[in-house]
Amino acid sequence: MTRFEFSLSGPDESLRLAGAVTSPTFAKAMEAIVEQARVGRGDRLEIGVTGFPPAHFAAYLDGLDDRVCWQQASKKAA
Repeated sequence: MTRFEFSLSGPDESLRLAGAVTSPTFAKAMEAIVEQARVGRGDRLEIGVTGFPPAHFAAYLDGLDDRVCWQQASKKAA
């Protein structure tokens, strides 16, 4: 299993949660984060594995049941 390190920030870029999740796949790791954290529209997720640059995603809600989905996002320039 792979250890994915992540940070979850709100739309205002304030850090809300950071940690690690162990999962057999990247998709399962993202599902586990959504299940454990309160994720809402505009939240930003940074997730990766040691030795590689992290991926960046923005949350949006889809469908009538407001299912959380992720769209790849670029990191804002400093």
